Amino acid sequence: MYEPWMEKYLTKAFAEHGDFPPPWIYSPNSHPLSMGWRMGDGESYIMVFWTWWKQSNKSFEERVDYFRKWPAPPRWCGWMAETIFDVDLWDPEKEIDYSEYFAKLKALGFEGTEKFDEDFNNENYD
Repeated sequence: MYEPWMEKYLTKAFAEHGDFPPPWIYSPNSHPLSMGWRMGDGESYIMVFWTWWKQSNKSFEERVDYFRKWPAPPRWCGWMAETIFDVDLWDPEKEIDYSEYFAKLKALGFEGTEKFDEDFNNENYD
């Protein structure tokens, strides 16, 4: 179940979007590794997102459809791939190889993976 403080995020999101959007809709100029996702309002949002996501228990097809509804900016393609394919590739000790998952995303019709590195390394985001 949701904790009472989570309800404000859920209520607002569903009132505005009819769904609970991914982080780049909540904060369009953000970077996936931004400190804002690890503290304050962004941290709260991402906690609610993951609680909602896990409780929604979406099938693979539903996960794909969800992200078709909310296309990811290139810098978020790695996060989207991990979420769709339910894998955790994060390892602070080594560079992540998304190539297998980006190929799968491309086969599903998602765009932007070819611009991932350039956009991910752009320093002009919050």
